[in-house]
Formats: sequence, C-alpha cells, structure tokens
Amino acid sequence: MSSKVDWSYFKKHYEEFNKNFKPSWFHDVKLGVIIHWGPYSVPGWAPPLGELSYIPEVYGWEFWFRFNPYAEWYLNTLRVSGSATAVFHELVYGKDFPYERFAKIFEEESSKWRASDWVELFVKSGVKYVVLTTKHHDGYLLWPSSIKNPRKRDWYSSRDIVGELAKECRASGIKFATYYSSGFDWTFNDTVIMDRNSATKAKEFGDDYREYLKSHWYELIDRYKPDVLWSDIGYPFEDDLPDLFLYYYNTVPEGLVNDRFTKKHYDFITPEYRLIHKISEEKWETVRGIGYSFGYNRAEGPEHSLSYEKLVHLLIDVVSKNGNLLLGLTPRADGSIPEHQVDVILRLGLWLQRYGEAIYGTRPWIQAEGIAIGYEDGVPLRFAKKDDKLYIHLLGKPRTRKLILKPFEGVLKAKSGTVIEMVGEGEVRWRQTSHGIEVEIPRYLYPSPAYVLKVEPIPEVEK
Repeated sequence: MSSKVDWSYFKKHYEEFNKNFKPSWFHDVKLGVIIHWGPYSVPGWAPPLGELSYIPEVYGWEFWFRFNPYAEWYLNTLRVSGSATAVFHELVYGKDFPYERFAKIFEEESSKWRASDWVELFVKSGVKYVVLTTKHHDGYLLWPSSIKNPRKRDWYSSRDIVGELAKECRASGIKFATYYSSGFDWTFNDTVIMDRNSATKAKEFGDDYREYLKSHWYELIDRYKPDVLWSDIGYPFEDDLPDLFLYYYNTVPEGLVNDRFTKKHYDFITPEYRLIHKISEEKWETVRGIGYSFGYNRAEGPEHSLSYEKLVHLLIDVVSKNGNLLLGLTPRADGSIPEHQVDVILRLGLWLQRYGEAIYGTRPWIQAEGIAIGYEDGVPLRFAKKDDKLYIHLLGKPRTRKLILKPFEGVLKAKSGTVIEMVGEGEVRWRQTSHGIEVEIPRYLYPSPAYVLKVEPIPEVEK
C-alpha cells in the first residue's frame, strides 16, 4: 500500500471517475449526527464554558486547552497542570487513578448498548446519516481491529461497535460514515497539548504510526464500506493519500471524503461551531454538539444546549446556504443519551415530519435570506428550492396575517398559474403588488418555531 502515484495522477483519475459517479445523496440528506463514544464517556466531565467559535478568539488557545469544554479531550486536559479536569479527576477518582482504567469500565458499560435503540431514535428524529468516532485522540478503537496497537495492548473494544451500528443504520436506510482521528494519537505521541505550538508537536510521528494509520483506514474501508471517510486533525503523511483515496472511490463509488485529511483534495468542508453566512458554491457541513461538547459531559444541561427553536432555525439557515448540519449527540458509557438531547432531537423530528419536504432534497435558491414585512413587524426568511418549487421558511410566527415576501435583493414576481401553499395548512390567498408577493396566512397556525410557504412555479426576481 505504499504510495505509487502523485497528486496530478490522482486528480486526472478522480475527474474521470467523477464523470460516471456524481453522488447527490449528500446534498439531499441535510441532517446527520456525529457520535463520540469511548473511555472518556466514563468520567464524562468538562467545564461547560461555551462554544469553540468564540472562546479561543476571546481568551486565547492556552485558556481553551486548560479549560477545554470538549469532554472527549479528558485525557489531555487531565494532564494540564491546574486544569479544572485535573481537579475534578482527583476529587472523584483520586490522584493515582489512571485513564486506562476507564477502558475496562467502558467495556462493561457499553455491553448494555443496543445499536437498534440509537437507530430508532435517529429515524424518529429525521436523521439521514451517522458519523461514528471509530478512534478519537486517545487512540482507543471501537472495533476489534486486526491491526493491533504496538504501544498500548488491548486498547480497543472487543465488541464490534462500528459494525453493529453500520448494519443497523443501513437496515433503516441511514448512511453510515467513519470518523477516525488521523492527526492525533496520544498512544503514539503523548505530548500534552497546551497551546498551538504543542498541538503542532503532537502531530509528529514515526513510520510505525504511518503504517498503523494507513492500515486502519484500509481496514475501515474494506470492512464497513463507509459512505464518508471523515478524518480529523489532518493526515501526517499526505503522500499516502492519493492511493488511499483512489482505493476508496473504487471500493465505494458514491463515497465522499471530508476536508480534514488535506486541503489538496476533499468533497466538502467542515466548519466547526461556525456558520457560512452566504450561499457557498462548495458543499459544506457545519459540525457542532447540541451543547458545548462532542463527548458526554455530565456538567451540561439544557441551559448549555440548543433549544428546539434554535435547532430548527439553525437547520433551516444551513440548508439555505448549501450546507448540512452534523449534530453531536453524547452517549454515556452505557450508550444512553442525555434526556434533554433526546427531547430536542425528537421535537426536531416531529417538525421535519410536517415540513421535511422543504428541507430534504432541496438546493439553494439564488438568494438565501429575506424578510416578510407585515403591518406590525418583520419575520426573517430563508429560501430553498426543489424542482420548480420555491420554499420560503418563516423563522417565527407573524403577528399579522398579511405579509409581503421580500428577498434582500429585488422584488418577487409570480409567474402565470402560480399556486402558493402553506405547508401543512393548505393553499393561501395571495396577490402581486409592486413591492412583491403579498400572502394572507391562516388565522390559526399549528404551533411551530418556523413555517413554510411553497410557491410553484418559482417566481422571478425583478431588480
């Protein structure tokens, strides 16, 4: 499996390959979940300080690593002298309790888990793809690999968690992807990450890790045929990637590669706890937890998490700009998911049962945003299209029945034979005005954080 091709060779063959296979499924699915689960789920603690999108910018990266709200980083934060995690660990487990003991507890607790329970929740919640963390930075594997860790004996699950979840997902029509931490593995490089410089040092490896890393990716491809290869923290040996990618695309013709292997080739980008505020020509996937952590954090509650309303509005906004939402759920060691997370994602699923036609399978329109102007207030709008239908999302309940629908640029002009329907409510009265299309919405509306108007055919925009 040594590298025999260069990037120019890869690019040529990828372009030829792409003429025959243009996977649209990733554009259609819109909503996925990412699951971090491992020994770190046993202590399940981190200070719930806030989101990645602003803490390092305000307080600096040294502060972030010392008070890291990502509970899946427990091992690293534990080793940062004076960190809140180190204090928690000594108080709860004792100063001499090694992280490795969590693996045995995880093995016992995870035996209670049933993949079907998760998948039943995913189906009810409208989730269309699942990304499972097969190995996080602590190096622990969620499958009994034939490639053993030469630095840490038995550092893997004897149960094939990856295979069981992949089988259940696919039986329910859900796509399955494998996350693998390529750039950090603390069993091969145990540098304590305290700032950007030490983070760079922690990504330095020898040839033993090169073969281990490469062999694991090939094994994941061969065993599980993942619909997405989801790497993290870069790939330390980029010369090996052309071979790996070509092998993957030939094994899984509709497969996709994220942008966290290398910036030399990827199928979509993955901003973390960040949004893109305009329509992106590049397909993107915003990645975030329901709360501040991707791993289970017993210190987090509803007050640290997305509300139902914010979650619905987030999904709509991302979809309008050519994105997918990849949402982190945080199972405990026994596989149970915190109740407040279950509640909010099930409520999202109910919303999608009613309004899903305006989400799944849609594409961005020529504009993403606008406003519905009433006699008392304005309601923010988001747009998406499918076939010859324009879906207009109202991010809130209007206080007046008559609204003029306005994109931020230009005026909507209805075509001949236009029908406007409020999804779930039926047709609505409308008229063309010089300011745009005016609609009269029903007096009584189903309680919802967002409503959808469907305009068919898609109207023109006059500047």
